[in-house]
Amino acid sequence: MSLEKGMQAPDFEVKNQDGETVKLSDYRGKKVILYFYPKDNTPGCTAQACNLRDNYAQLQKEGYEVLGISTDTEKAHQKFIEKQGLPFTLLADTEKTVHEKYGTWVEKNMYGRKYMGTARKTFVIDEEGNIADIIEKVKTKEHTNQILK
Repeated sequence: MSLEKGMQAPDFEVKNQDGETVKLSDYRGKKVILYFYPKDNTPGCTAQACNLRDNYAQLQKEGYEVLGISTDTEKAHQKFIEKQGLPFTLLADTEKTVHEKYGTWVEKNMYGRKYMGTARKTFVIDEEGNIADIIEKVKTKEHTNQILK
């Protein structure tokens, strides 16, 4: 079953960069930007994270909490946050359970080679925990504009 606008966003429980447990349901009453990205410290993912970082004050003013999620470890997330000065939480979905719930662990194809990886996709979740928007074609350098459109 694929997720669609208006559906309840699946709840989850994973560790953040500091090893603390984070649940989506903890954010009830707030708008959440849940963005899935392939890998810390790679060009596209860095451009996306820095775009959100540079516009973080505006996103907060609009009432959004930002949660980045990848299959990287907590330690990798810590390094990424330190290196790029990221002001938001990164979630370590090393077991891919959240990716499975959101349909973002997919078969990819590069140079004819098929492999499994993270689909770069963003879910905008409203205060009631419903999916308000799904951004499937993420523009890494203009991501905030796509969210606030």
